[in-house]
Amino acid sequence: MFMNTKIFKIFCAGIVSCSFAVTLTSCDKFIEEEPRGVISGGEAMSEPDKMLTAAYAKLGDDWYTYPFNLWPYGDVASDDAMKGGSGTGDTEYHHLEIWTTLSALNPGGHLDELWYQLYCSVSRCNRAIVSIAQNGDKLGAQRVVREAEARFLRAHFYFKLVQLWYRVPWIDEEVYSSHSEEQTRNDVFTHEELMEKIVADLKFAYDNLPEQQADGGRADKIAAAAYLAQCYLYMAWGDGYEANTGVSHINQDYMRKVVEYTDVVKASRYDYLEDFGDIFLPEYKNSKESVFAVQHSDYTDDNTLYGRNNWSNMLNGCAGVWSMGHDFHKPTQNLVNAFKTKDGLPMFDNYNDKIDYPVNGAPTAQKWDPRLFHTVGIPSFPYKYELLDKTVGGQSVKLPMTMNNSRTPAVYGYYTSLKEVPQRSKGETFHNPWQHFAMNDYVFRYTDVMLMRAEALIELNQLGEARQIINDIRQRAKNSIDKHIEYAKNQCQIELYPASDFATKEQARLRLQWERRLEMAMEHTRYFDLRRWGIASQTLNKFFETAQNGVFTGTNDEGKKETQEYGKYYKDAHYTSGKNEYFPIPYNQLYYVPGLYTQNKNY
Repeated sequence: MFMNTKIFKIFCAGIVSCSFAVTLTSCDKFIEEEPRGVISGGEAMSEPDKMLTAAYAKLGDDWYTYPFNLWPYGDVASDDAMKGGSGTGDTEYHHLEIWTTLSALNPGGHLDELWYQLYCSVSRCNRAIVSIAQNGDKLGAQRVVREAEARFLRAHFYFKLVQLWYRVPWIDEEVYSSHSEEQTRNDVFTHEELMEKIVADLKFAYDNLPEQQADGGRADKIAAAAYLAQCYLYMAWGDGYEANTGVSHINQDYMRKVVEYTDVVKASRYDYLEDFGDIFLPEYKNSKESVFAVQHSDYTDDNTLYGRNNWSNMLNGCAGVWSMGHDFHKPTQNLVNAFKTKDGLPMFDNYNDKIDYPVNGAPTAQKWDPRLFHTVGIPSFPYKYELLDKTVGGQSVKLPMTMNNSRTPAVYGYYTSLKEVPQRSKGETFHNPWQHFAMNDYVFRYTDVMLMRAEALIELNQLGEARQIINDIRQRAKNSIDKHIEYAKNQCQIELYPASDFATKEQARLRLQWERRLEMAMEHTRYFDLRRWGIASQTLNKFFETAQNGVFTGTNDEGKKETQEYGKYYKDAHYTSGKNEYFPIPYNQLYYVPGLYTQNKNY
């Protein structure tokens, strides 16, 4: 469905009182009568702390058609995930899987909604900044801290916009105050200049935020340091288009900035959580691993009807497990193969030579990185560490995942994503017509930041420290078997890298990129990583060649053995460098501001 809304209209908003917070709603300039129960803009702007709360509220104010965690754009657009669901036509995300049909109209509605909602989020940040400037005396000593939080949030939303669309209109508090949104083009600033503006907001946040906030969930100095490191890392590789990106374009000064800001995170209160599996359980969602996360709650936490649910992932529950398991966001065979090990180390050259997968209770000579069993649900194994309650032949039984736990196996196969869901015994927060969970969405977890650090260190030729970081992460994975996946113990083997594996930058770079894929799999970063490294086209087009030949053999709930082919639609897939690196500006945005925006290259 298209969002028939001009971009400027997001800056014409009513403000509705809601408990201690405020939320913004779009308004129609043709309606002159003030509705009852609505606070005027002037009244709302006089409450800067509430305006900032409204900006924070936008972090989790998303939906499956505009998921702010970007799972379709980071995972489905990569070699890590298939769309899933009932078939290729049930959402617009199929265009992201095959790329050839991607245009300003496809996925027009979803892309348009995402653009619109991200700019709604920017609008709230701008309103908070203006409110603080006009009424900051009400905040006392917290005035500059609250402004720093607002600018951190604006940088967060703009980073997503620039990551998706390359060059976008920069709407800040000055544009907002002068009502010149409709005159603001998307080609005023280069991609690098937009990134520098994001960095400026984050630098202000870094300089003015405390290292720890009294209220959980607020941005702090350490979160700003992590974001600055990420921005500089992306800038260091180039602008994202393959002609201007990659190892021949490395900016060493930017890489040094990555090390500088990850120094701050490394010296902070954050650290590796001891068990990899715990990172993705709701009871650990604000652990020492979580540098910054979008907060979600169960209704028992906040005394509301449904809680503050994770709406981004509402389709991403396994079929036959959750009451509304729509079975989206399904891991690929290529991703599963990437977890293969030989003598405990990745099989870089031949990992994808043949289809393979572990079978519970039937270990073979092929061993696996233990993170596979925390990341991917595989038939024959427990689902998220638990057997499932099923009914077979009229009898209630406990079973592992089977081939019954896939909604459309002839299209998408049988794997399921585990990281974004709780254990089944924890239940759902809401389940009509979709299931929702109270799982936080990580913006940064500590391991992610340390992998950024290792990436920069390698390009600065500090290979020893990079190896130590990667081995620390692998050691944590090695220690993450007995607590949750003891049933897969004889399937696992993982070892640390010897110094000889980091003798050159090229060796180290390959191992870093592989480690990042394994550690961050299904966490929505993969496509953006491939693009940053300048290897998206070669990686994805090679992936498409084999992904169309998926096949899986397993058993159903009744114990009957079945074999199913899947993934045939990948025969229509192709990624075009010089075009597909960024997504097309949605047609509606071009139509409603005629001539103001320049479409991205070759769309």
